Amino acid sequence: MSSYQIGKVQDVFRYPVKSMLGERLAEIKAGSNGIVGDRAWGLREGNGRIATAKKWPGLLDFKAAYDSPPRSERLAPVRITTPEGRILHAEDADASAIISAAIGRPIHLERARPDEHSRGEIDPATIFGDVGVERVMPQFTAQTLPDTFGLHRGGFQDSAAVHLLASSTLVHLRSLIGSDAQVDARRFRPNIVVDTGTVGDAFVEDDWLSGELRIGADVRIVAMQPALRCVMTTHRQSELPRDPRMLRATAQHHQARLGVFAAIATPGLVRVGDPVWLEG
Repeated sequence: MSSYQIGKVQDVFRYPVKSMLGERLAEIKAGSNGIVGDRAWGLREGNGRIATAKKWPGLLDFKAAYDSPPRSERLAPVRITTPEGRILHAEDADASAIISAAIGRPIHLERARPDEHSRGEIDPATIFGDVGVERVMPQFTAQTLPDTFGLHRGGFQDSAAVHLLASSTLVHLRSLIGSDAQVDARRFRPNIVVDTGTVGDAFVEDDWLSGELRIGADVRIVAMQPALRCVMTTHRQSELPRDPRMLRATAQHHQARLGVFAAIATPGLVRVGDPVWLEG
C-alpha cells in the first residue's frame, strides 16, 4: 500500500444547527457517525421534513455555536444568534417560536436522535439554480425530481458523516470563474479543508476516491464519494455575496461535483495543522 502526504489541515468547521452558519475552530472531534456536535439540531417543518437553506436561504442569516466543546455523551448548550442580533439557546422554551417568527414559517427546533433518518426539503425548481435539473441529473426534470432527499442516519448531515475539500480545488474553481470571484470554503460548508497548496489546475479530490485519508495520529477517512453541489453554494452568507457562477462553473467543468462526502473509519481529534496522508 502506498502512502504520501498530500497536505495539512487548513480549517475545521462545525455546524450545530443544520443550514445555519457554524463555527470555525482549532480542532474538532471526529466520531464514528460524524463530527461530534455537527448538524445535531435541525428545524422540522409541520410535514416532518427538515428545513434547509437549499430552499430557505434566509437560514444562513442565523449563526449557531456551542457554549463549550460538545461531547459524544452530552452536547453543550447551543447558542443561536438571530439576524437581528438576538441571542437565544436551542433548548429555550420559546426558541422555536422566535425562529419561526423570524423566517416567516412554523418550524420546530429539535435534536437529532440516534435512529434519525429524516428527509431534507428542497424546491426542485430552484435546487440547481439557473443551471437546471436536467444538466445536473439528466434522469430527472424539475417536474419529476423529488422535493426531499435523505439525510445521514443519526443526524442531519447531507448524505454522509463528514465533508472534506481541498484548497487547490478552490483555487482551480476561481480560475474557471474569474479573479473577482470570492471562492471561499464557507460556501461549500465542509467540515475539513485540506491545504493542498495555492496552485490549482484540477479538482484534486478525484485522486482521493480510490484510497483513504489519514489525518494526524489517529483519524482515518474512508468511502469517499464526490459531493454533489447545488444552489446553496451560490447564496449570500456573512460578507460573501450571492454568486450564481459558483454552481455554473462547477456544473460546466465537473458535473456539479466538488469536494467529497465520506465516512469515518477511525475516530479521533482533527486539529488545524495536522498532516494529511493519502493511502491506497
